Amino acid sequence: MKWLFNFVGKEQIAQTMKILLVDDHSILLDGLKKLIEEDEMLSVVDAVGSVPDAIPSIDKHKPDLVITDYNLGDDDGLSLVQKTKRLFPDMKFIILSMHDEAHLVKEILKEGVNGYVLKKDTKAELIEAIYAVRGGKMYMSTDINAMLVKSLYEPDEGKLLTSREREILKLISQEYSNKQIAEELFISERTVETHRKNIFRKTKTNSLVGLIKFAYANNLI
Repeated sequence: MKWLFNFVGKEQIAQTMKILLVDDHSILLDGLKKLIEEDEMLSVVDAVGSVPDAIPSIDKHKPDLVITDYNLGDDDGLSLVQKTKRLFPDMKFIILSMHDEAHLVKEILKEGVNGYVLKKDTKAELIEAIYAVRGGKMYMSTDINAMLVKSLYEPDEGKLLTSREREILKLISQEYSNKQIAEELFISERTVETHRKNIFRKTKTNSLVGLIKFAYANNLI
């Protein structure tokens, strides 16, 4: 019986983990797939570039883990997590992102993701994150952990928007385009778009007119 127990245990441990990748950059998807499948215990069942493609793929393949970028064209990884969790509450997620802003990471963590890794992190850290999540643990990369600890001592004083978001909101009110905002603040257009989405989400507005009215009513600009 002891031999049988050990045999079954090894069979369970040896089961390949099914992973689905979501990123709107095909080159990055290809690189991630090759990197992950260097580990014989990990298998990428699909790689897609958008939320509309991800939902049916998740339904079809029933992966053990979804690794998604935060920026996904007109949508984002947070939206994917929310939509998937409504259908599959126990689905595991790792966010793989370039964004390390405390407020954004905290907002994503509230949705029940299992890990957050930065794109600048090493291959070893991503694989470590995958195995940590597989083992039922939550994983934050070293830089994310440090940033979250630092944010405990630098609270936002209860403000609705961060100082960066208020800067961007002010430029939006002046009818700056994303490209112009990016040039003004020396950040990328994708980063501007991420902040823009967060501003609309936090203010619970869905139009530029509504956002500007809200901003003036609440002394945000």
